[in-house]
Amino acid sequence: MLNYVWLGLIVFSLLLGGFTGRIDAVGANAIDNAKNGVILAGNLVAVMTLWLGMMRLATKAGLVHWLGRALRPALSWLFPEVPKNHPALGSITINFAANLLGLDNAATPLGLRAMEELESLNPNPGVATNAMCMLLAMNASGLTLVPTTVIGVLIAVHSRNPTAVIAPTLLATALTHLAAIGTAKLLENSPFYRLRTPAGAGTPGPATAVPPPASAAAAEGLSLEIRAAAAEELNPMIPGGKWVLAAAGLTFLVMLAFVAFPELFGRPVAPAETGRLAIWRLLDGISKLAIPWLIAIFPIYAALRRIPVYEEFIQGAREGFGVAVRILPYVVGMFLAIGMLRASGGMDLLAAALRPATDMLHFPPEILPMAMIRPFSSAAALGILGDIAHHYPPDSLPVLIAATLYGCSETTFYVIAVYFGAVNVRKTRHAIPAGIAADIACPIAAVLICTAMFA
Repeated sequence: MLNYVWLGLIVFSLLLGGFTGRIDAVGANAIDNAKNGVILAGNLVAVMTLWLGMMRLATKAGLVHWLGRALRPALSWLFPEVPKNHPALGSITINFAANLLGLDNAATPLGLRAMEELESLNPNPGVATNAMCMLLAMNASGLTLVPTTVIGVLIAVHSRNPTAVIAPTLLATALTHLAAIGTAKLLENSPFYRLRTPAGAGTPGPATAVPPPASAAAAEGLSLEIRAAAAEELNPMIPGGKWVLAAAGLTFLVMLAFVAFPELFGRPVAPAETGRLAIWRLLDGISKLAIPWLIAIFPIYAALRRIPVYEEFIQGAREGFGVAVRILPYVVGMFLAIGMLRASGGMDLLAAALRPATDMLHFPPEILPMAMIRPFSSAAALGILGDIAHHYPPDSLPVLIAATLYGCSETTFYVIAVYFGAVNVRKTRHAIPAGIAADIACPIAAVLICTAMFA
């Protein structure tokens, strides 16, 4: 579908520019926007390098497994049909923890492994179970602590406060996640989507052994899960390490109060903060502290587990350049098409046509193309975000809404195709409606939260 959308944008821009006398601007803007796409992808190299290095430390130190253990009770409630001692629940837990920390490269193989393990419990092969649909809903509305790619874009356009999107993105992703999970729970027993177990088919008993992985991605997921589980045993914490972590936590809370409520420490309050709700000041303080504290706490935690922090950081950071190079063609392609559409006057026509509906919903019309593309292509949506950030002030409300929208949503149809394709499921039941619910909830949440925080 994205092929037709991209080609349609170029052809429409060409025709509209030709008949409105803007054809020169269309050509010039196409070249300029392609250059901007290259510059944006180049600026993302630094952010990707930094974050992948930090995530390597988080994985080696066992933070992913620790977070997974903390999430396990809630996930057991979401997946009641999966036996508690079945390896599928372990893969689901670590998959969610990896998504939460932004470990996309680790989350996907873990998710594929979880799907293959859930298939071993499936009494009706080819038809998605409730657990499969729930896993898809969770991955199609990925909850992320720090939207590093978005922050990289804002840094590239010289935003004064690129971390301001952390708190609204976290809130928006939480609401999006609840929308997807709630829809999946609501529909799984509805008359239209209720699962009918074939006559004579029983529910498989609890598994006692890990089933052999059926694909290279699942094998990689198993390896990641084993390494995460073994991290604590292989790298025990040094004596007194927990006291160091407790002191760090207390220091963070004091610093948060110092940043969010300076009047408590006898410091003047900035004019912009006067009269602002305490909750927004608190969330803004978390946004300011999140990046420096994560950059510090990951290597501190790894060092407390006797891990050579600099060596492991370098190992992870080496992947950053490759990631930026992989997304470069997608960003340039979408920059090109959106630039031509903007120069031809097509964006103005689209905004004018949709203004009655967008005004009624208080939805900025310039964000609409991104909301429509995001479920199909992450890289294409990134290109649209970069274009918006280049045409509006980097700290303006439209840019902050677009950044939050990008950070709180996922490529729903890509996730569904990859995960169900891995286990040859053809009847997806309510997985697509749950994913679409997340795609609808995300832009609404982004607009409401950003307007409340920044307008």
